[in-house]
Formats: sequence, structure tokens, C-alpha cells
Amino acid sequence: MNNSQTEQNKELVRRFVDGLNQRNLDVFDELLARDFVDHTPAPGVPPTREGWKSTFPMEAFPDLKIHVEDMIGEDGRVAVRSKVVGTHQGEFMSVPTTGKEVSTLNITIFGIDNGKIIEKWTVFDALGMMAQVGAIPPPG
Repeated sequence: MNNSQTEQNKELVRRFVDGLNQRNLDVFDELLARDFVDHTPAPGVPPTREGWKSTFPMEAFPDLKIHVEDMIGEDGRVAVRSKVVGTHQGEFMSVPTTGKEVSTLNITIFGIDNGKIIEKWTVFDALGMMAQVGAIPPPG
């Protein structure tokens, strides 16, 4: 894959993240392939475009913002290291609203083909997030 294609793929991911930050759910239909596969869906969420779309906007964190820290692209893949910040303003995984600001670090790898995001994998600090909202005691 040439450098120009890699830059186009990175721009596609930037547009997707910007759309999520603006609560523009049309980006799911516009930028994700119809047969998109989420290899790490939230519990109980189908691993499809519609499944992922159903998790936004996150009612528990209505001010959620994704801050891209790093973006690396190669061979039809774009890896993003991001910091996700939001205020716990609604029930989240049976935890009542706390009003606390939470912050997690995520790494997401997007697979891209023919100008569409076809798949994704995400790893994030779920344990840290649960401690921040008070669902579990903080370490130490």
C-alpha cells in the first residue's frame, strides 16, 4: 500500500472520530462498511455496524470526547491511541450517576478497505474506568 493510501485511511479515521465527538451518528453509515465487524463489541452488543452505532451517544457520558494521541497507519490498518474523557451523568453498567469525570486510555485498530472501515479491535482500561465511577474499590 502506498503512502498516499495510508494518509487517506488515516484521514478517514480522523473524520470518523470527529463525527463521534460531534455526536453525528451519520458517520456510522457513511464511513463503516455494511458488513463491518467489531471484533471487541461491548457485552450484549452485536458485532455489527448497527450494534456499535447503538452504543452512541453514550447516555451515561453525554459529554464524552475522544482525544487522539497517536495515529499510525500501514497496510490497510490504522492504529489509534486515544484518551477518552467524559462525565458520569447516567447509569453505567448498573452504577448510578456519580457526576465524576472519568478518563481512559484506548487503543483501537481499524481495518480499512475501499474507503470504508471494515473492522475494528479496541483495548481499553475497563478496570480503571469502573474504579473511577466507584463500581469497584480503587487499587491500593
